[in-house]
Amino acid sequence: QVQLVESGGGLVQPGGSLRLSCTASGGTFSISVMGWYRQAPGKERDLVATITSRGTSNYADSLKGRFTISSDHDKNTVYLQMNSLKPEDTAVYYCKAIIKFYALGPEYQYWGQGTQVTVSS
Repeated sequence: QVQLVESGGGLVQPGGSLRLSCTASGGTFSISVMGWYRQAPGKERDLVATITSRGTSNYADSLKGRFTISSDHDKNTVYLQMNSLKPEDTAVYYCKAIIKFYALGPEYQYWGQGTQVTVSS
């Protein structure tokens, strides 16, 4: 069974940086897209950034310039480098992957369990 495991969250002061990682494992598959979403208390889960298997990235407009998504296909891993963090970036960050188990098969969506990021002095 496919699992996504996130790491790298924690407590950071305003203006600081964090790097999140998410690795997909559990079987033979190809990943079409991986991405990061976040959910603050009392709010909906929102897009942070996505990256395709070809390396095309997409960001929430408000996060461009501070956050950078990257991936390592050999390791089935996606990263999120977060700089100049602000208190409003505080949220649970979730990793998502769109996966195929064979070339002409359907796509399936998987989510990680989430990692807490808290920006506070």
